[in-house]
Amino acid sequence: MSSPGNVVKVGIGVMVRNENGEMLMGRRGPEAKNERGKWNFPGGELDFGETLFECAKREAMEEYAVEVEPTRILKVIDHILEEEKQHWVNPIIEARLVKGEPKLMEPHKTDKIGWFPIDSLPGELTVNMKELFKEIKEGKIKI
Repeated sequence: MSSPGNVVKVGIGVMVRNENGEMLMGRRGPEAKNERGKWNFPGGELDFGETLFECAKREAMEEYAVEVEPTRILKVIDHILEEEKQHWVNPIIEARLVKGEPKLMEPHKTDKIGWFPIDSLPGELTVNMKELFKEIKEGKIKI
């Protein structure tokens, strides 16, 4: 049931992959909007009038100083965080690294980054990442 205080937002995630197929992931820092201390892809809130692929490019540059080329939408996830009273519609965009060496541009929002193969994911994952990787491992999503 919706009320004036309940808003659903769109927040994209960008699965940036390098030439080895590893994925760029970051650990959510102390000023992240939710799920602090958990790992996920670069991403953020979609701006009015912005396409999903434009948002993916912008967020990868803003957060990690890398240029990416989005290739497809892997999945759209309802990222519902009851305890934090947040609901995000979360398109996951696959993208290839075009140029740049990832670096932390917003250390207050993301405090650690790294490249990870699918069979060696980092620490605790966000709710949406758990769902995505479960479907990848089950073969429902091909990467």
